[in-house]
Amino acid sequence: MPTTLYTKLSLVLVLVLASIGLLYALLSVSTAHLYQQQVDQALNRNLARNLVTDRNLVQAGRLNEQAVSDTFMQYMTINPSIEIYLLDHEGTILSYSADPGKVVRNRVSLDPIIAFLEGDDSYPLLGDDPRSHEGQKAFSVTPVPSQQEHEGYLYVVLRGEQYDNAERLIKESYLLRLSGWSVAASLVIGLLAGLLLFRLLTRRLYRLTSLIDDFRESGFTHVIPYTSKHKSHDEIDTLGATFNEMAQRIAEQLEALKNQDNLRRELVANVSHDLRTPLAIQYGYLETLKLKAHELSEKERNEYIESALKSSENLAHLIAELFELAKLDAQAIKPVFEPFSIAELAQDVLQKFQLKANEKNITLHLNVGEATPFVEGDIRLIDRVLFNLIVNALRHTPEGGEVTITLHPKRHAVEMQVSDSGCGINDEDIPFIFERFYQASGKHAGESQSGLGLAIAKRILALHKSTIQVSSDVNVGTTFTFQLAYPR
Repeated sequence: MPTTLYTKLSLVLVLVLASIGLLYALLSVSTAHLYQQQVDQALNRNLARNLVTDRNLVQAGRLNEQAVSDTFMQYMTINPSIEIYLLDHEGTILSYSADPGKVVRNRVSLDPIIAFLEGDDSYPLLGDDPRSHEGQKAFSVTPVPSQQEHEGYLYVVLRGEQYDNAERLIKESYLLRLSGWSVAASLVIGLLAGLLLFRLLTRRLYRLTSLIDDFRESGFTHVIPYTSKHKSHDEIDTLGATFNEMAQRIAEQLEALKNQDNLRRELVANVSHDLRTPLAIQYGYLETLKLKAHELSEKERNEYIESALKSSENLAHLIAELFELAKLDAQAIKPVFEPFSIAELAQDVLQKFQLKANEKNITLHLNVGEATPFVEGDIRLIDRVLFNLIVNALRHTPEGGEVTITLHPKRHAVEMQVSDSGCGINDEDIPFIFERFYQASGKHAGESQSGLGLAIAKRILALHKSTIQVSSDVNVGTTFTFQLAYPR
């Protein structure tokens, strides 16, 4: 079975051309035969009547049988393509000019004879062929001796057996064979031209198929784009452009999946490390309480319980951040944009941390102009960003330090800065501080866990088409900066 499109098209073309050639031959032969019958009958319509008149076949109102016999003999010699039959008024054959051994009918049907005599000119009008039980041929007929009271009909078959033999010889002649070879050569040339055109038309499709096979064999990672040299783009070019887009998208998605898998592995490793610490602490305190409950004082037991609760709180906070970051990475969180006052939001967030700041003797400041414009964003998510940045600032600011939120209205957005007077960040650590569970090499690394706050803040701001920058001086402080656009 053919497998390629070119093979199938070629096979279809061969079958179509062979069918056309056969149909053409059949139509040519049948049409030529029908046309010849029409011409013969139209030209020789009055042949039978002229024979009766010119050859004196009727004398004194009676059929001259001697004249009929002489006429039969003469026309067999002069015009062997016709056959003459004498019929009675019921169609029975009385005599004829043909070879006696070849006549197989005793009578012919009168229906076409009557139609002929009544003037039917829908040529060819065919009558029974006395030489065949089934065949019919064009004829000419006239009553004998008159139309009023006749003894029968003079029935002339216009294309008799000798004419059929001659026609058969012509069909087998060199001219007919030459015509046949000409038709066959034309079909072969047409076939070759069609195959060449099919090759040219399917060449680009074959090339596109090869590119798809190469793309599949490469594991859907290496894309060789389809290019077209045609000025006018057709369906194949459209298919090629679609393949380019699809292949590029598949390659990008596979690369993203690989990156996601690497991130997942890294996340599992980091989570396992960071969850192990609070779990170990919690387990240690609880185990101590169980083993030494009768030896510990009330104050010591409360301290152990407080430490276990704090470890549980840290663990719950870490798990909550993990869930939030997972939702952001999966784009399951859809921000709801609306205008809001960023100055009021910043003031509310600072108030939430006022008690904790007082415990560490840290001063909270909000620097804002008299008329700070509204911004557009998801107020709940921006609240989360400010919350994470201030938590990070308080964590790394020593007692007596300061944490400040500053708002700067710009041309198209409001710039927000969250600054602290903490330990700062080393230059080599700054590019990595927004990664999950990154532990800095300086004082930040002294924390039990680095958390996910900065990674969450960065992804939330990405949903708002904003970026976050950081500047820091060791032992001086750190400033995080981002912008929020005005309402449209």
